[in-house]
Amino acid sequence: MLKIYNTLSRKKENFIPIDEGKVRMYVCGMTVYDVCHLGHARVLVVFDTFYRLLQEMNFEVIYVRNITDIDDKIIQKTLSQKTDIKTLTEHYIKLMHEDCLALNVKKPNFEPRATDNINNIIKMIGKLIQNNYAYQANNGDVYYSVKKFKNYGKLSGKKIEDLQAGSRIEIDKNKKNPMDFVLWKTSKKDEPSWKSPWGDGRPGWHIECSAMSSNILGDTFDIHGGGCDLQFPHHENEIAQSEGANTQKFVHYWMHNGFVQINKEKMSKSLNNFFTIKEVLEKYTGEEIRFFILNCHYRSPLNYFSEQLDNAKNSIRRLYTSLKDFNIKPKKHNNKFYDRFISAMSDDMNTPEALAVLFDLSHKINIDKDVKDAQLLLYLANTLGILQQKPTDYLQQPSDDITADEIEKLISERKQAREDKDYQKSDEIRDKLQNQNIELEDNKNGTTWRKM
Repeated sequence: MLKIYNTLSRKKENFIPIDEGKVRMYVCGMTVYDVCHLGHARVLVVFDTFYRLLQEMNFEVIYVRNITDIDDKIIQKTLSQKTDIKTLTEHYIKLMHEDCLALNVKKPNFEPRATDNINNIIKMIGKLIQNNYAYQANNGDVYYSVKKFKNYGKLSGKKIEDLQAGSRIEIDKNKKNPMDFVLWKTSKKDEPSWKSPWGDGRPGWHIECSAMSSNILGDTFDIHGGGCDLQFPHHENEIAQSEGANTQKFVHYWMHNGFVQINKEKMSKSLNNFFTIKEVLEKYTGEEIRFFILNCHYRSPLNYFSEQLDNAKNSIRRLYTSLKDFNIKPKKHNNKFYDRFISAMSDDMNTPEALAVLFDLSHKINIDKDVKDAQLLLYLANTLGILQQKPTDYLQQPSDDITADEIEKLISERKQAREDKDYQKSDEIRDKLQNQNIELEDNKNGTTWRKM
């Protein structure tokens, strides 16, 4: 039985899908006005891994991860760069997809864009007005009336009264209540706009996800995910909008991953303390970054240190090293290792414990050289999205300091030196390669090498 920590109930729950054997899941994706950073990488990797787990557990999954391609930040960026919305967003969507490929993140079943769903958004806003949850203000904007939704705050645990008392929101005379949030914004000069019953304008951020999710997955679906920073106000507002418009429960299970932190502060562009995925990929492989993310439970804060990424690199190397003598494909074998792995992953996706199983299996492989164990190691690693290369390809990655051809030439010279009983030269070549972080291993078939 799969257990999930449900943010809505604040406890672990047995996962029971609405339709037996099927899962409908929506995850908030990127706002494409800049390149992705490690905080975005965590969302991508965490929910990609959960998607893989659901598939391993034989669920038929419909996975939706949206793209926000219209909002204030995007408009500001287009104005500063003197470009248009389409050119800007297409550029950053392309870069995001490159990052996904590097991190071995699968494509979702659907990747809807806000600008392709304007009609669905307008339709939902109309239903909210009709159900008396929204109103058009004097300035032409359409707002959601928070006080009309009696369960507002049920996801985050916040109360409207407390939010108002501690609110630093600038007083907007157009709103009936300071906590009301915009659904439709009247267009300003030089801003993109669409026609609507309330005048030319564009959607607010929160309404986009409500409209896109219900359009693809229905008015009620199983799982909604995202970073914990979206819990309030974004996901809280999604609930208010969707349940106000459709008059039924929006989502059964809410999942939120923790922050990536630097010096105990959330990694974010607003704080200017972030590392982009592409920057980190200059030094580490996508698998090493993925291991770094999965080595921490998804709900816990993930502290960024280069030492931890170095440890991830060493860990991935250990796993590949145990497989280097095998030429095999992944294969499932039902044994204690598989059972332990699935037990860990079924317990609110405990990836650190699941990785520990991989290392126990790797240790056994190093001793027994059992093909079935090696096949299973690859199979379990696939569920985590790692060990996707041939072991020799990973262990013999190109280096800026020395090429594979140069290494092979030195190995050949060492072999000749040993045949000539010139052991001093043989040792000098080995030492030279070790200084280049190249380790040699002599066996009955000759000499192999790998990066240290």
